[in-house]
Amino acid sequence: MINFYSIKKSDLKIKNKILKSIKNVIQKNNFILGNEVFDFENKFSKFCGSKYAISCSNGTDAITLALLSLNLKKNSEVILPAMTYASTFYATINAGLKPVLVDINFDDPLININQIKKKITKKTKVIIPVHLYGSVVDIALLKNNISKKIFIIDDCAQAHGAKFKNKKRVGGGNISDISTFSLYPGKNLGAYGDAGIITTNILRFSERIKKIKNIGASKKFHHVTIGYNNRLDTIQASILIHKLDRLNILNRNRVLISKIYSTKISNPKIKLVKYSKFAVYHQYVIRVKNRNNFINYMKKNKIETGLHYPHTINQMKYYKKNFKKLTFPNAETLAKECVSLPIDPMLKKNEIDYIVKIINNF
Repeated sequence: MINFYSIKKSDLKIKNKILKSIKNVIQKNNFILGNEVFDFENKFSKFCGSKYAISCSNGTDAITLALLSLNLKKNSEVILPAMTYASTFYATINAGLKPVLVDINFDDPLININQIKKKITKKTKVIIPVHLYGSVVDIALLKNNISKKIFIIDDCAQAHGAKFKNKKRVGGGNISDISTFSLYPGKNLGAYGDAGIITTNILRFSERIKKIKNIGASKKFHHVTIGYNNRLDTIQASILIHKLDRLNILNRNRVLISKIYSTKISNPKIKLVKYSKFAVYHQYVIRVKNRNNFINYMKKNKIETGLHYPHTINQMKYYKKNFKKLTFPNAETLAKECVSLPIDPMLKKNEIDYIVKIINNF
């Protein structure tokens, strides 16, 4: 069976380093806000090119904390794409804000900037572009089309190490006000449990996020604002320090695999999804109309596939009542037809060629 993704294979070369780091944390008996947490934050900020990086408990909380740091009025409007993971939506709700959905582009999975402009009102305070599948939204273009009073928080949960057109990394703080990352195990940079991190170049946001995530405290017992328990634990930080060293290598492998897929997949039943120039291919997604047949066919041929994502936000059962009069045709079509191919950066050449052969024979 060709697995969709194997963390074990990706981390094999640093396994001993990781185990040693975990053992050191246990020996030091410092599991919350140990030195490894701050070392990882510093290392990640340098990697992205941002001034500040604040670790947290997971990617959902990262977006929530970023939104809370803005001190917006309740029910201020936040624009986000209809095609994204539920966390982007949940975070907006949990921050006491009102989500406004926008369709994606026709041929790629990214939010449609022209549609954003049509949805902006006096209540619009934030836009959350999502770098879906590791493909990157043109935030410079977005910024040129909106008011300077509107904040941009980009959801980078699937874009660790990806770059904009100017070759600067997402999360560098050069364009967006705040960037949020999930470090869920299956991400390009993934922990061995839940984890997240936030980057920004704006000091007041950084300082406020630090307090909110730490039960409202700037230091122990000094609670200065309402806060939550959203800290990253020391063991996860100690793991991520080593995994960050291999991120560029693994991302390059993902890009090489994607080039083979894009060049060699040739089947009229299969439609390729367009990616940005410096994407990092968290997922390699194709579109096929008879999806269930295709998934079963791949399974019979010992190839594991994934779905990212089978429902748009407005199609999810819990949210249907809020968006029952709205349709987002591009997002809904992608949700209906999308299939994610194996993109494990440790896939062997013969495995990739086999996947392509099976797809072309479908």
